[in-house]
Amino acid sequence: MKVEVDSNSGFCFGVVTAINKAEEQLNDSGQLYCLGDIVHNAKEVERLLEKGLKTITHDDLQNLKDVKVLLRAHGEPPMTYEIAKQNNVEVIDATCPVVLQLQRRIKKTYDDALKAEKEGAPKPLIVIYGKNGHAEVNGLVGQTNGEAVVIQDIEGIDSLDLDRDIILYSQTTKSIEGFRQIVEEIGKRKKRGKFEYYDTICRQVANRMQKMKEFAASHDIIFFVSGAKSSNGKVLFEMCKGVNNKTYLISDESQLDLSLLEGVESVGICGATSTPLWLMEKVANIIRESSTK
Repeated sequence: MKVEVDSNSGFCFGVVTAINKAEEQLNDSGQLYCLGDIVHNAKEVERLLEKGLKTITHDDLQNLKDVKVLLRAHGEPPMTYEIAKQNNVEVIDATCPVVLQLQRRIKKTYDDALKAEKEGAPKPLIVIYGKNGHAEVNGLVGQTNGEAVVIQDIEGIDSLDLDRDIILYSQTTKSIEGFRQIVEEIGKRKKRGKFEYYDTICRQVANRMQKMKEFAASHDIIFFVSGAKSSNGKVLFEMCKGVNNKTYLISDESQLDLSLLEGVESVGICGATSTPLWLMEKVANIIRESSTK
């Protein structure tokens, strides 16, 4: 039986950087706080917990003083930095550079809108195509003092005031096709005012999609390894299942159903940008061992 781990799967560079920063601090002091799960994968969070990384909430941050706190790749709104400064918390900032650049763009757009409004111009509506409540999206909305509107799909366009000027951005991990559909639909419905849109999707993530489709199509069966919290994982899993209906979502090796391998000649293992390579390799090795028994 051929068993292959997808070379294009696994951590994106933003997550790699965050984990490296965490491990550097843990190697020095043996303890570090992280605001939210460092990555949406329970197994990787458990691994780092054993090294001394403690996950905290925003409520916890309010009560912490004189400690170090890691901000993960997803990014944070300005308020988080203000609270950290007030509490003498040293921030280890691991915000992904792609997310950080997007935050700055949205902040500038918002500041320009405020300036234009003071001069008598109509204030544009800043719209973000993304998942409501997602950590990255919370950080983006925070750049607009909470005024940006988040839409998750085409149905969300119904909630927009299309008579206003609209400036559209995207969460970095959304699909390019989904963004294009949003742009097309707003363009169709909008009868007055300006409509500007900016494709701010991370190409490292987006470019994986075509390669992953090819990978999924090249095997008899696919085990897609992803944490339950990963929105990127949900998107990529559905994409793989679209090209190979024998695609199965598992969070770790304990969920493997080896009976599915009967008569199978080729097995592919792939995962989300939040799935560690070591976990995919562990799944692959169990399948390899089972095929020799």
